[in-house]
Amino acid sequence: MQRVARFEKVSFAEFAANCSAPDVDGVYGDIRLPERATSGSAGYDFYAPYGFSIAPGEELRIATGVRAEISEGWVLAIFPRSGLGFKYRLMLNNTVGVIDSDYYRSDNEGHIHIKLYNGGGKRLEVASGEAFAQGIFLPFGITSDDSVTAIRNGGFGSTTKK
Repeated sequence: MQRVARFEKVSFAEFAANCSAPDVDGVYGDIRLPERATSGSAGYDFYAPYGFSIAPGEELRIATGVRAEISEGWVLAIFPRSGLGFKYRLMLNNTVGVIDSDYYRSDNEGHIHIKLYNGGGKRLEVASGEAFAQGIFLPFGITSDDSVTAIRNGGFGSTTKK
Protein backbone atom coordinates (compact mmCIF):
# COMPACT_ATOMS: atom_id res chain seq x y z
CA MET A 1 0.00 0.00 0.00
CA GLN A 2 1.18 3.47 -0.82
CA ARG A 3 1.26 5.87 2.13
CA VAL A 4 -0.20 9.18 0.94
CA ALA A 5 -1.31 11.18 3.98
CA ARG A 6 -0.99 11.94 7.67
CA PHE A 7 -3.70 13.05 10.12
CA GLU A 8 -3.04 15.71 12.78
CA LYS A 9 -5.04 17.77 15.24
CA VAL A 10 -5.66 21.42 14.39
CA SER A 11 -4.49 24.02 16.91
CA PHE A 12 -6.54 24.57 20.05
CA ALA A 13 -7.38 28.11 18.89
CA GLU A 14 -8.80 26.85 15.57
CA PHE A 15 -10.81 24.12 17.27
CA ALA A 16 -12.15 26.38 20.04
CA ALA A 17 -13.30 28.97 17.48
CA ASN A 18 -15.42 26.33 15.70
CA CYS A 19 -16.50 23.83 18.34
CA SER A 20 -19.98 24.06 19.88
CA ALA A 21 -19.25 21.66 22.77
CA PRO A 22 -19.53 23.16 26.28
CA ASP A 23 -16.15 21.83 27.52
CA VAL A 24 -13.83 22.75 24.62
CA ASP A 25 -10.66 22.22 26.70
CA GLY A 26 -11.61 18.67 27.64
CA VAL A 27 -12.94 17.85 24.18
CA TYR A 28 -9.75 19.04 22.48
CA GLY A 29 -7.58 16.86 24.68
CA ASP A 30 -9.66 13.79 23.80
CA ILE A 31 -9.72 14.23 20.00
CA ARG A 32 -8.93 10.89 18.39
CA LEU A 33 -7.27 10.90 14.98
CA PRO A 34 -8.97 8.83 12.25
CA GLU A 35 -7.98 5.15 12.05
CA ARG A 36 -8.84 2.08 10.02
CA ALA A 37 -10.69 -0.61 11.96
CA THR A 38 -9.02 -3.54 10.19
CA SER A 39 -6.09 -4.08 7.82
CA GLY A 40 -8.58 -4.61 4.97
CA SER A 41 -10.58 -1.43 5.62
CA ALA A 42 -10.47 1.26 2.93
CA GLY A 43 -12.01 3.91 5.18
CA TYR A 44 -10.46 5.79 8.06
CA ASP A 45 -13.08 6.19 10.79
CA PHE A 46 -13.69 9.74 12.04
CA TYR A 47 -14.64 9.77 15.71
CA ALA A 48 -17.06 12.16 17.39
CA PRO A 49 -15.03 14.67 19.43
CA TYR A 50 -18.12 15.08 21.65
CA GLY A 51 -21.51 13.41 21.89
CA PHE A 52 -24.28 14.69 19.67
CA SER A 53 -27.84 13.94 18.63
CA ILE A 54 -29.62 14.54 15.32
CA ALA A 55 -33.40 14.34 15.02
CA PRO A 56 -35.07 13.25 11.78
CA GLY A 57 -34.89 16.08 9.23
CA GLU A 58 -32.19 17.88 11.23
CA GLU A 59 -28.64 18.80 10.18
CA LEU A 60 -25.54 19.34 12.32
CA ARG A 61 -21.99 20.49 11.57
CA ILE A 62 -19.24 18.69 13.47
CA ALA A 63 -15.86 20.39 13.86
CA THR A 64 -13.66 17.28 14.01
CA GLY A 65 -10.46 18.96 15.22
CA VAL A 66 -8.64 16.98 12.53
CA ARG A 67 -6.70 17.95 9.42
CA ALA A 68 -4.92 15.82 6.82
CA GLU A 69 -1.62 16.42 5.08
CA ILE A 70 -2.25 14.72 1.73
CA SER A 71 0.24 14.01 -1.06
CA GLU A 72 -0.32 15.83 -4.34
CA GLY A 73 -2.43 13.76 -6.73
CA TRP A 74 -4.63 12.40 -3.94
CA VAL A 75 -7.91 13.50 -2.36
CA LEU A 76 -9.69 12.49 0.84
CA ALA A 77 -13.38 11.66 0.26
CA ILE A 78 -15.61 11.76 3.36
CA PHE A 79 -18.75 9.60 3.67
CA PRO A 80 -21.05 8.63 6.55
CA ARG A 81 -20.33 5.24 8.10
CA SER A 82 -22.21 2.63 6.11
CA GLY A 83 -24.17 1.29 9.07
CA LEU A 84 -25.40 4.75 10.08
CA GLY A 85 -26.46 5.48 6.52
CA PHE A 86 -28.38 2.21 6.40
CA LYS A 87 -30.02 2.46 9.85
CA TYR A 88 -30.68 6.21 10.01
CA ARG A 89 -30.37 7.38 6.40
CA LEU A 90 -27.53 9.54 7.69
CA MET A 91 -25.86 11.50 4.91
CA LEU A 92 -23.51 14.39 4.42
CA ASN A 93 -25.22 17.65 3.46
CA ASN A 94 -22.86 17.98 0.48
CA THR A 95 -23.28 14.25 -0.39
CA VAL A 96 -19.49 13.59 -0.31
CA GLY A 97 -16.88 15.70 1.43
CA VAL A 98 -13.89 16.38 -0.82
CA ILE A 99 -10.69 17.33 1.00
CA ASP A 100 -8.05 18.55 -1.48
CA SER A 101 -4.34 18.22 -0.77
CA ASP A 102 -3.87 22.01 -0.59
CA TYR A 103 -6.67 22.39 2.00
CA TYR A 104 -4.06 21.52 4.67
CA ARG A 105 -2.43 24.93 4.15
CA SER A 106 -5.64 26.99 4.14
CA ASP A 107 -6.37 29.82 6.54
CA ASN A 108 -8.38 27.49 8.81
CA GLU A 109 -5.46 25.02 9.08
CA GLY A 110 -7.32 22.51 6.91
CA HIS A 111 -9.79 21.85 9.72
CA ILE A 112 -12.16 19.12 8.52
CA HIS A 113 -15.80 19.82 9.30
CA ILE A 114 -18.46 17.24 8.57
CA LYS A 115 -22.05 18.42 8.14
CA LEU A 116 -24.54 15.62 8.68
CA TYR A 117 -28.22 15.27 7.81
CA ASN A 118 -30.60 12.72 9.34
CA GLY A 119 -32.94 11.75 6.50
CA GLY A 120 -34.46 8.85 8.40
CA GLY A 121 -37.36 8.49 10.79
CA LYS A 122 -35.58 8.11 14.13
CA ARG A 123 -33.20 10.17 16.26
CA LEU A 124 -29.49 9.38 15.95
CA GLU A 125 -27.43 9.48 19.14
CA VAL A 126 -23.64 9.42 18.76
CA ALA A 127 -21.48 9.15 21.87
CA SER A 128 -18.18 10.95 22.29
CA GLY A 129 -15.44 8.85 20.69
CA GLU A 130 -17.85 6.85 18.50
CA ALA A 131 -17.09 6.53 14.77
CA PHE A 132 -19.65 8.42 12.67
CA ALA A 133 -17.98 9.07 9.30
CA GLN A 134 -15.21 7.58 7.19
CA GLY A 135 -12.61 9.00 4.87
CA ILE A 136 -11.10 7.22 1.87
CA PHE A 137 -7.98 8.41 0.05
CA LEU A 138 -8.37 8.32 -3.73
CA PRO A 139 -5.97 9.19 -6.54
CA PHE A 140 -7.10 11.64 -9.21
CA GLY A 141 -5.87 12.82 -12.57
CA ILE A 142 -5.92 16.11 -14.46
CA THR A 143 -6.41 16.92 -18.14
CA SER A 144 -3.44 17.16 -20.50
CA ASP A 145 -4.18 20.86 -21.14
CA ASP A 146 -4.57 21.86 -17.47
CA SER A 147 -2.63 25.03 -16.67
CA VAL A 148 -3.96 26.08 -13.25
CA THR A 149 -1.46 27.97 -11.10
CA ALA A 150 -3.83 29.46 -8.48
CA ILE A 151 -3.08 28.80 -4.82
CA ARG A 152 -5.73 28.21 -2.14
CA ASN A 153 -6.13 30.87 0.53
CA GLY A 154 -9.16 30.00 2.56
CA GLY A 155 -11.37 27.28 3.91
CA PHE A 156 -14.75 25.98 2.71
CA GLY A 157 -15.64 26.89 -0.84
CA SER A 158 -12.57 29.06 -1.21
CA THR A 159 -11.63 27.68 -4.62
CA THR A 160 -14.81 29.20 -6.11
CA LYS A 161 -14.25 32.66 -4.61
CA LYS A 162 -12.64 34.94 -7.18
